[in-house]
Amino acid sequence: MGIGKVSLAETAADVASSSVAQAPPKKFGIIYPMTYATYESITQDAKATAESRNVTLLVNAPDEANTEQQIRIMEMMIKQKVDGIAISPVDTQALTPVIDKAQAAGIPVITFEWDAPDSNRVAYVGADNYATGRQFAMTISDLLDNKGMIIVETGMQEMIGLHQRLEGLLDYLNEESSIEVLDVRYNQGSEDRAMSDIESMIDEHPHFSAMVSLDIVSAAVSTLIWKAKGLDRISLSMGNNPSSIETLQNGQLTAVISQNEQEWGRTIVETLLRVSDHRQVPEFMDMGIREIRQTDVQTVWASAP
Repeated sequence: MGIGKVSLAETAADVASSSVAQAPPKKFGIIYPMTYATYESITQDAKATAESRNVTLLVNAPDEANTEQQIRIMEMMIKQKVDGIAISPVDTQALTPVIDKAQAAGIPVITFEWDAPDSNRVAYVGADNYATGRQFAMTISDLLDNKGMIIVETGMQEMIGLHQRLEGLLDYLNEESSIEVLDVRYNQGSEDRAMSDIESMIDEHPHFSAMVSLDIVSAAVSTLIWKAKGLDRISLSMGNNPSSIETLQNGQLTAVISQNEQEWGRTIVETLLRVSDHRQVPEFMDMGIREIRQTDVQTVWASAP
């Protein structure tokens, strides 16, 4: 199913119009791929929006990225007859039947962060992950003056969005640069595996120029390793959150590629309100892509909603 792309700027005013002062009470579920600090700020923003809209949120996630647990959480929310569900699916193919089951039961489902385009989900909140990968490549090319050697850590092999990010990264580097990719490894959503992967790549490729972290787990772990080892190599990571901004300030990160995650919580709740009222929303709620460097930090958080 194709995605009709509409920018956030074009839809924000329309989405906000769904809120009414005396709206009837509703209950929405939000399901993350895993329990992780990065999602806490999204939850905080979602709860702040929910409180002002007479909405109760049920927020849940597997302890570590796990498809079966996500399916069980979805099934539980269907039984609870919530008014809408937002899910960031670990495995889009495996989650498609249960997304369709919720839709058939009259519970609208939206996806965020990772899409499930073959399901009957109503909308996707996030960014183009292939374009995100290309942005990683453009940023690292600029930082390395279009030459050098990089190592790459990413997340779960079954996440379609991560494949799209990696493909976008590699396509751009192959087409537009002389940068060599020395190694690519998957942490499968495990911090321990990410730690082992990154330390092994550093040992095996001591002359690497930079590291790219395409998922939130490797982004967090690479920062710890950079701090512990006192590395002065370039490190480029995924995600705009308080932790990444702090590490930019401290110099453990060189740059961050953001999908404007600080706006997801509000957008998720507002979109669920509309679809639960049987109102139309764009199929692709495009949150956009943004490069953040150390010099941008003050501007980014001064402008965050």
